[in-house]
Amino acid sequence: MSNKKKIEECIRDGLESYFTDLNGVEPAAMYEMILKVVERPLLDVVMKHADQNQSRAAEWLGINRNTLRRKLVEHKLIK
Repeated sequence: MSNKKKIEECIRDGLESYFTDLNGVEPAAMYEMILKVVERPLLDVVMKHADQNQSRAAEWLGINRNTLRRKLVEHKLIK
């Protein structure tokens, strides 16, 4: 099984649990919530594996270094 598939399955399982926990209550603003919940650990783990090198991490993520820096500040992963 590919890593992409494993990550997708983890996300799918988490979403299924989320809907179960709602117990019939309709969710709201899920898209933004999910992006925020996924983005922070993504940035944190990538920065760790890139030895805190923002240029390398931005390249791995396929985003601009300035965008990465802004997101790191937004998520309070740097000051």
